[in-house]
Amino acid sequence: MKKNLLIFLIGAAVIIALDQITKSAITSRFALHESYPVINGFFNLVYVMNPGAAFGFLANASETFRYIFFTAITVLATGLIIYYLIKSNPRNLMLVSSLTLIFSGAVGNLIDRLRFGAVVDFLDIYIGTAHWPAFNVADSAITVGAILMVWEMILNRKKEAVS
Repeated sequence: MKKNLLIFLIGAAVIIALDQITKSAITSRFALHESYPVINGFFNLVYVMNPGAAFGFLANASETFRYIFFTAITVLATGLIIYYLIKSNPRNLMLVSSLTLIFSGAVGNLIDRLRFGAVVDFLDIYIGTAHWPAFNVADSAITVGAILMVWEMILNRKKEAVS
């Protein structure tokens, strides 16, 4: 348990720090909505504030509702992750890694919501005029963590089916 808890704590600290450092670099060097092309026709750095969640979910809801809703959901999710890690003593490194990524991404975006009332996004992937919604390190961590978790579930299903 101690090894996995240590992996979780160090991993979360590194990802949260990386998320906040990159967001700070963007907010201190860019004006809101400013864009800088990195790979023409494919990738820009851009400074946008997302008041909603993924793909602008609830972006048009009232500020008070969004604040309460997103804060409560994040606190609940991160609390459940910590509870699970402590109570279940998972030995599977992929599961611990996925929970670390999801946790740290959620905390990184929660810090923004508490500070700014919205999340700082700055990675802009596009082809021509088709843009993926801007995202950040925390969003990437959540996405990779969710993919790892699903992958782990699929692998476990296959192992159970073979047994």
